[in-house]
Order: sequence, then C-alpha cells, then structure tokens
Amino acid sequence: MALKGGTRFSVGFADVFPSGCVMGPDTIISKVTDFEKRGRADDQDIDKVTGQRVWSVRVMDLDPDLEGRSREVVVKLSAPVQPVPPVGAFQQVEFEGVTVTPWVNDKGRMQYSIRATGIVAPKPEGRPSRGNA
Repeated sequence: MALKGGTRFSVGFADVFPSGCVMGPDTIISKVTDFEKRGRADDQDIDKVTGQRVWSVRVMDLDPDLEGRSREVVVKLSAPVQPVPPVGAFQQVEFEGVTVTPWVNDKGRMQYSIRATGIVAPKPEGRPSRGNA
C-alpha cells in the first residue's frame, strides 16, 4: 500500500470546522515538547515533514451537531517562531494549510490529528474556505 502510517491529508478549513471555531478565554499558543529531548535546553518538538517548530492551540468547535461530545480541539501549528493569536478570547479564528492524519485510539475509535501552517482572523465574508481534497 502506498499510504504509510502518519500520512497527512490536505483539507480545507471548513472541511474540519464547518461552523467555524473560536479561541477560548485563556487560550495561548504553546510549544509542543518532544519528550525524548526532555531535560535539554531546547526540548521543543520539530515537525518531521516541514522541519519547523511545533506549537499547539486549543479551540472550541462551533459545530452544532456535536451535541454532548467535547467541543475542544487541539490544532498543532508548524512555524519557525511562536504564532500570535490574531484575535482575542471568544473570537473566531481560521487555520491555513490544514492537514489531518487519521489514527486509532486505545479504544479502537478513529481520531484525527489536525495540523496547520497558520492561524488567521476569519475572512470578511465570514464563510470559511473549503479545500479541494
């Protein structure tokens, strides 16, 4: 099979967040630690595909179909320096260069790791862009 574990599939922002997403009240963009480097001066994870530093941000998915499921989603950002949130708390954001990697958790459920190359304020028309996956 040509697909290997960890394959990233490019998708549009609206494919992942059809109703958008918002920053939380105390959301920060923080570095992701590479636990094999823990204890070293620079223990930040490096993206194996891009070679850039990895950061993470928690957002709230606004999809009304989630019902009782968790709305909190972690998105990993690859960037040479720490990204700055383009908006304040409880305001919508969009992600650029979105990819998803499917994986199966310890309960046998399909999960997705979401990555992006940038975080921006929503476009003025207020509609998230759809990708051609």
